[in-house]
Amino acid sequence: MSLAKAQLISSDGGGTIKFLFNPTQLTFSHKINLTQNRGARTGRGLPKVDFGYPEPCILNIRDIVFDTYEEKGNKSVIVYIQQFEKAMSFLDQGSNQKKRPPTYIFTWGDCQYIRCFITDLSYTLTMFLPDGTPVRAKLDLTLQEIDESTSQPGMGTSAQVDRTGNSRF
Repeated sequence: MSLAKAQLISSDGGGTIKFLFNPTQLTFSHKINLTQNRGARTGRGLPKVDFGYPEPCILNIRDIVFDTYEEKGNKSVIVYIQQFEKAMSFLDQGSNQKKRPPTYIFTWGDCQYIRCFITDLSYTLTMFLPDGTPVRAKLDLTLQEIDESTSQPGMGTSAQVDRTGNSRF
């Protein structure tokens, strides 16, 4: 059995981005918006609140390692980083050309965690060859969940997998 690699898969022009090394942790955050009525108070004196709406799930993946030091020809890690930078640019083909960035599904093995846009990317180059070629980097990603109606029809399968890896329909 081979090691499953984490990846971001797009069916609307973004291509597939494979991670060289799997993440060590996935951090999910969920939030709901509440509207506070400052004039109305509960019996304990707290402001009464009304449910507003749920915010999309946010997935943070920190310290994603890219290392090309051992590769023949001492390939720069910038090639891998550019895939993530392109994922934050407007599509250059398809029906949503120049309208929005590509959508992705973050998967790892058989688990489909989140349908998303990449909303934040930062990276640090951490190792260089004597000629200045960067050969190691750490990346931080923030992925924001999107509704299926935002993405292309037919993307993914009818069965989805929730954040714990369980199938749901």
